[in-house]
Amino acid sequence: MKWEKILVRYGELSTKGKNRKQFISHLRNNIRFSFVDLPNIKIQAERDRMFLTSSDDSEIHALIERLPKIFGIQSFSPVASCSKDLDDIQATALKIMDSLDSQDKTFRVTVKRTDKFFPLDTYELQSVVASNVLRQNPTLKVQMKKPEIDLRIEVLNDAVYMMAQVIPGAGGMPLGSNGRSLLMLSGGIDSPVAGYMLLKRGVRLDAIHFHSPPFTSERSKEKVMDLANQLSHFGATVRLHVIPFTDIQQSIQAQIPENVSMTTTRRLMMKISDLVRAEIGALGIVTGESLGQVASQTLESLTAINAVTSTPIFRPLISMDKLDIIDIAREIGTYETSILPYEDCCTIFTPSCPKTKPKLEKVEYYESFKDFDELITEAVQNREVLSFPMRKSNEFSSLL
Repeated sequence: MKWEKILVRYGELSTKGKNRKQFISHLRNNIRFSFVDLPNIKIQAERDRMFLTSSDDSEIHALIERLPKIFGIQSFSPVASCSKDLDDIQATALKIMDSLDSQDKTFRVTVKRTDKFFPLDTYELQSVVASNVLRQNPTLKVQMKKPEIDLRIEVLNDAVYMMAQVIPGAGGMPLGSNGRSLLMLSGGIDSPVAGYMLLKRGVRLDAIHFHSPPFTSERSKEKVMDLANQLSHFGATVRLHVIPFTDIQQSIQAQIPENVSMTTTRRLMMKISDLVRAEIGALGIVTGESLGQVASQTLESLTAINAVTSTPIFRPLISMDKLDIIDIAREIGTYETSILPYEDCCTIFTPSCPKTKPKLEKVEYYESFKDFDELITEAVQNREVLSFPMRKSNEFSSLL
């Protein structure tokens, strides 16, 4: 089936008031970014919908395949066009129905007639097209309320446009419409899901990862790089800040009692994250913590960790069940990478009996015997910054 254009519906954006244009502009820019490899795409943004067109049929099919990952789109429909000749209209309707799985489905025809000089009125055109479709598809059943297939026909002054598919989009808000935050990306199942959920609310992300060689391997780092790259597939560049954390972790092990060492580790990670956040101009920090899941995620532990910063900490998974988090990880494609058996710097130094209810004053007391500030500053300055999706290097660049 040759499609003329794609009709995009905004969904939640339609509830916006005077600032709606800003959200639509973000969506348009994100679509341009995501489809930069499709040079013929043209975007026409209107108040309540958007049209994507291309003279290249392969580009239209690429849009249909990849648009479900673009946040800010509630749903979209491929649109076919034809002349206002009745035979042409009926032939196009049959082609659309043939492109669908219509066996034993319920069906209706919906007509909108903008051209009032068209010889058939709305009901007459609806009846003619529906009768012809039913003759060619005897297993179809007419149902006027909530049919499985709704063949929509719009008669305009220049042509007739038809659609029958409503393909779900990713929903949420366009990326960039709600600022930037820094995701603490561990390499486990939870943090990529937390990042995805903030992306869905229109928040652009940088990510930060704590790497402790030789205790953590290069494969562990590559795993996190793969996760950052997977998050970039949702429509925006993701920068990954890799923090050298070995010296800090060894200092923690030497100075802090084992049962609260994990709390101090998290607190120093949060301090470092806050410094990087301020440097890149992000407004919040995102974590994959879920209340009560492990010892460092009890209410008492989170309170002790939060005490090192006044920056907003976003924990979108805080009340979620682990199995629900796994389901989302599978859905967004990060699960198989997250379960690869390469340990991060938290798991290798996990104490045998960590405090589940650490007292903030005691943690601060133990930390007071060691000045971590110099190590923190050095770690921030020596971080490695990677950008995803990674650009392919030009093997002939050295010759230019």
